[in-house]
Amino acid sequence: MLKQHYGVTIKTIINMKKVFLSFCLLFSTVLMASAQLLPTFQLGIKGGLNFSSLKTDGEWLNSSAKAGYQAGIWARLGGAGLHFQPELYITGKNAKAKLTHENNAQVDLNFTSLDLPLLLGTRIGLGPIAARVQVGPVVSFVIDKDNSIFDRIGDATKPGGYRNQAIALTGGVGVDIMKFRADLRYEHGLSSLSKDGTESQKINLWTIGVGYRLW
Repeated sequence: MLKQHYGVTIKTIINMKKVFLSFCLLFSTVLMASAQLLPTFQLGIKGGLNFSSLKTDGEWLNSSAKAGYQAGIWARLGGAGLHFQPELYITGKNAKAKLTHENNAQVDLNFTSLDLPLLLGTRIGLGPIAARVQVGPVVSFVIDKDNSIFDRIGDATKPGGYRNQAIALTGGVGVDIMKFRADLRYEHGLSSLSKDGTESQKINLWTIGVGYRLW
């Protein structure tokens, strides 16, 4: 009778261990899945180069790209699926232009803007290394410009002045390696820089940026 009781006790203990291990496995799976779905917050710094050009609808101006700079901060909110990434940085945009109405006289366009990209993206990969795809609008506020150059171009199209803000659409790819970030994007101008001119003048640019996650 004691052996029978002892045997039942061992069997019961073995069953309890199986139930306990199964519970631990289920709990770990749920915890890992929840960690992937919970939103995370990141904050970092960013810098890079851009190559911008001025695009027009007419043939009065031919523009070629010229190097500029950008520097600022970025934040990211989101989990393993979609994420939202706003950025804020100072951008120096430069371009070379030839005015056909002045026998292809060459002028340099230089101005500085405060840019605010609002990006939606997705992260492809696990762990500390992953690729990204991002797209979204960019709002730019011109804070400094070479007025003599802009007025000279303005004489050709009679724009009645230049806007101090512009809207663009940007998209590109990136990679995350530990705390480091790298991006390649193309920005297409949607709004014209001229206020009242008949000729549209838009800024398009490629950007190459590197960043570092602080938090």
